[in-house]
Amino acid sequence: MTVSPTRAGTVDLGMPGLPPVAPREGFLRADRPFPAAARDALADPQLRRNLGHATRTIRGKRAAVVGELPHWEELREAGRQLKTHTMASLENYLVQLEQAVTARGGVVHWARDAAEANRIVTDLVRAEGADEVVKVKSMATQEIGLNEALEAAGITATETDLAELIVQLGHDRPSHILVPAIHRNRTEIRDIFLAEMGDAPADLTDEPAALAAAARQHLRRKFLSAKVAISGANFAVAEDGTLAVVESEGNGRMCLTLPETLITVMGIEKVVPRAEDLEVFLQLLPRSSTGERMNPYTSMWTGVTPGDGPQRFHLVLLDNGRSRVLADEHGRDALNCIRCSACLNVCPVYERAGGHAYGSVYPGPIGAVLSPQLTGVEDNASLPYASSLCGACYDACPVKIDIPSMLVHLRAEHVEEHRRQSRGPDAESVAMRLASWVMSHPRRWAVAARAGRLGRLLRGRRGTIGALPGPVIGSWTGARDLPAPPQQTFRDWWRGQQEDA
Repeated sequence: MTVSPTRAGTVDLGMPGLPPVAPREGFLRADRPFPAAARDALADPQLRRNLGHATRTIRGKRAAVVGELPHWEELREAGRQLKTHTMASLENYLVQLEQAVTARGGVVHWARDAAEANRIVTDLVRAEGADEVVKVKSMATQEIGLNEALEAAGITATETDLAELIVQLGHDRPSHILVPAIHRNRTEIRDIFLAEMGDAPADLTDEPAALAAAARQHLRRKFLSAKVAISGANFAVAEDGTLAVVESEGNGRMCLTLPETLITVMGIEKVVPRAEDLEVFLQLLPRSSTGERMNPYTSMWTGVTPGDGPQRFHLVLLDNGRSRVLADEHGRDALNCIRCSACLNVCPVYERAGGHAYGSVYPGPIGAVLSPQLTGVEDNASLPYASSLCGACYDACPVKIDIPSMLVHLRAEHVEEHRRQSRGPDAESVAMRLASWVMSHPRRWAVAARAGRLGRLLRGRRGTIGALPGPVIGSWTGARDLPAPPQQTFRDWWRGQQEDA
């Protein structure tokens, strides 16, 4: 089924017989393989201190507020079932959402990919005669590279979320879903404000209150002068067309109420069937993300209200590869993500390497499964391997996304694609076939086990083997040490025990 209720575009919902639409713009593809980028991050001690302090703090707060709820696991299961149900009937709920938004004075646009979404938003801003917009923090607009597209059209976009503003002024890229500037400490932030803000006080200190006051003064003029605001959406209610944004600072509410025109860019997976379904997610999200019982600011709006708030509302529903994910029975649960970042905060790989190492808008465990699925595994081939498969992400996920299983599935896809492209057996396949032949006969296995003792000659000072030749084993030992073989095999030891008895 191809949904095209409005004339702005079409959305392919991954139904049988239709090719999925892949994204062609934005920042989903990793610029460098994860191992190379992570190696650079691990060499930065300040980055590791910043990340370690921040993630430990968030984990502690989350554990405290989650522990207050005796029915937390029931809430998680309710969230999982709601998302699973919605994805199973997504095309119906999207059409219902469009009808509800349109009935309340809004205009719905359908964008197949990043290029189409950027063109729609740019045209809408130009139609308002504006050359400047204010933005609410939005992963979807980062995904499509909207700021860059607006800049190319001569339109200045100002991020109003404090962390996003820090990233923007620092000519940087976000490194966390919830806390984009988590890799910066307050001294670095003060230096960025003094160098880039223009109206920052000369005696600005690195105290959090002073930094927040400087940002507030800088942004207030933007809020009062902007004619157009651009937002994302955490949720959209199909039955009545209500959209919701949750935040911690109040900047989002300023954007959602003061400008004359509001443009919301939302991934098609953010829809929920009914308003009462928000009861579940508004308990799960703040506890999992910021470690709070509720979000300080939860803003909801339904279409256009004459004389109150923006008088023109546009909703851009974004596919950009989501149809591809929806069509994959092994990976579609990634669309259940509510962008809480709980998986990042518990991931030992993210805590040490940081978000920039992933090279994509979506870092951490959820990014390691979502980005490859949105673009195709080969465009982010190293990301499924950026995990120890410890399972901490699954335990923390408020909607119970089985990220470890998805990572294994994506790794298998990558291996199969590599084999198809190589048009012949690779070194790994040859090694596995040889191992299978050896292990299939007791005598061959016994000979190989005794021969393996020669590996002791390669051990280093710590009694482990740090490097081996060859494309397969050499790659394996390039990232980890191999224990040196024992002096005798288990069978030899067992035979000796029997003789002594």
